[in-house]
Amino acid sequence: MLISEVGPRDGLQNCAATMPLDIKKKWIAAEAAAGVTEIEVGSFVSRKLLPQMADTGDVVEFAKTIPGLTVAVLVPNMRGAEAAVAAGAHKVTLPLSVSETHSLKNIRRTHDQVIDEARAIAEYFSGLPADERPHFEGSLSTAFGCTLEGPIELSTILRLAERLLEAGCDEIGVSDTTGYGDPASIRTMIREVRGVVGDDKLQGVHLHNTRGLGLANALAAFEEGITTFDSSLGGLGGCPTAPGASGNIVTEDLVFMFESMGVATGIDLEKLLKCREIVAAGVPDEELYGFLPRAGLPLGFVGAG
Repeated sequence: MLISEVGPRDGLQNCAATMPLDIKKKWIAAEAAAGVTEIEVGSFVSRKLLPQMADTGDVVEFAKTIPGLTVAVLVPNMRGAEAAVAAGAHKVTLPLSVSETHSLKNIRRTHDQVIDEARAIAEYFSGLPADERPHFEGSLSTAFGCTLEGPIELSTILRLAERLLEAGCDEIGVSDTTGYGDPASIRTMIREVRGVVGDDKLQGVHLHNTRGLGLANALAAFEEGITTFDSSLGGLGGCPTAPGASGNIVTEDLVFMFESMGVATGIDLEKLLKCREIVAAGVPDEELYGFLPRAGLPLGFVGAG
């Protein structure tokens, strides 16, 4: 079981304020100390569009000094991929919105253009020495529906999944960017995408809690064999170009659910809860979410260990 913290990227990109670099470092270090082994620390995007991500190179450089931490980033194009390699990121995600309307608004590229970027990035990575080659994920964004375009035809989604794999991505991720998914649709999507890319090529999901179904969707995905879950400390997040898309599933609640079920995450919940103090200090005007942080751990709680 891998819980991949995406708050420093997906969370902060949706905040009005920019978290200071020193607090980002404290946050990442604290979560790693709590047992989180993969953190998406930022994105290599235009500083004008997302000033909150302007220091991603510095954040990657710091995060790489933490033993055992997989340092992940998001990139929208080849330029971003080159910056990610220069900084030394271990994992790179390229988002392909299955809603072409959203893709044009989000990264200003059509489906064909994103596939061309994926192919170019894969070729670039393949030419690097093995120890400098990031793991390359192609993420199917808005897979369960788009606030701009509505439902997307399943045939379109599956063909895009195939094309990302053909372009050279190491794995395919499925993202409920807008929080439209429900447990039944989560199960169906995982089965359908795996049907065209293979079980081993779809291991992770990225879920939002827009309508309160985030944990139910995570459980459904787990029961379909998914082993990697993106989440955000305090439920920070959303999508600046998808109106109404609220935050990610709450890392604290997600870890508690799995540990309560006897599924080991390797994360110390008491240490994880203390990380909220760092985040609250860095973005004091942002609301932090989560049921576990408000209720606390049950008396005598023992996790999966």
